[in-house]
Amino acid sequence: MAKIIGGLTSSHIPAVGNAIEQGLTQEPYWKRFFDGYAPAKAWLAENQPDVVIVVYNDHGLNFFLDKVPTFAIGCADRYENADEGWGLKPVAPFTGDAELSWHIAESLVEQEFDICTCQEMKVDHGFVNPLRALWGTSDPWPIKTIPLAVNTVQHPVPSARRCLQLGHALGRAIESYPEDLKVVVLGTGGMSHQLQGERAGIINVEFDLDCMEKIISEPQWLTQFSNDEIMAQAGTEGIETIMWLVMRGALQPQVKLVHKHYHVPISNTGAGLLVLDNQ
Repeated sequence: MAKIIGGLTSSHIPAVGNAIEQGLTQEPYWKRFFDGYAPAKAWLAENQPDVVIVVYNDHGLNFFLDKVPTFAIGCADRYENADEGWGLKPVAPFTGDAELSWHIAESLVEQEFDICTCQEMKVDHGFVNPLRALWGTSDPWPIKTIPLAVNTVQHPVPSARRCLQLGHALGRAIESYPEDLKVVVLGTGGMSHQLQGERAGIINVEFDLDCMEKIISEPQWLTQFSNDEIMAQAGTEGIETIMWLVMRGALQPQVKLVHKHYHVPISNTGAGLLVLDNQ
């Protein structure tokens, strides 16, 4: 049977891709951020997962404001990155696992999650940058990928509670798959940041650190807050942190913390990283 061996979280800041592309990862501004990924890379190298499910939010590459599914999963054998600006060359395409994707989709629908299934799907920085930070830029990529998009852009967006429930359902779906696969779930986005308005540039370190600690040991803590309350604390784009709950819900109630790293400011964002062993 398939086994979820762990979960990770990572911010997916657009500037990360530019820093990697331009060879800036050891410059003073970026060094501490990228050095924080070394223990995560080591854990991945030691455990050698077969598939990573990337929980992210699309930034207009697939879904524009006129049509935004609340949850969408890629059901393809190949996912291509497209130019999003910054003058960056798109990275090599990612290999999917359509058979596992369809199994997950069918299981989620049976568990009353009406998820959108996408047989064609392009992936943007929300998906790509965490993979580049964790595995390095590769051609071909060393792991199969499945994109799982959560709407955190066009309101109404799902609640923290609903994202945690999706994680529970996702965990059941993966571990009912009959093939022997080692799976990791990667929750991306966040932490506190806001791109516009009077509070542009807000970073709430205390709330970010509380979220990180509670997601490890008490993930239901974040579900007490409405989306408005989360955004009041973490900024409008800080709502992305609810995607971490999808990852956490897929794991066992008790997990082993392997690594935790937090750094500000990176592109006016609170940047968090977790590695949770589910074995």
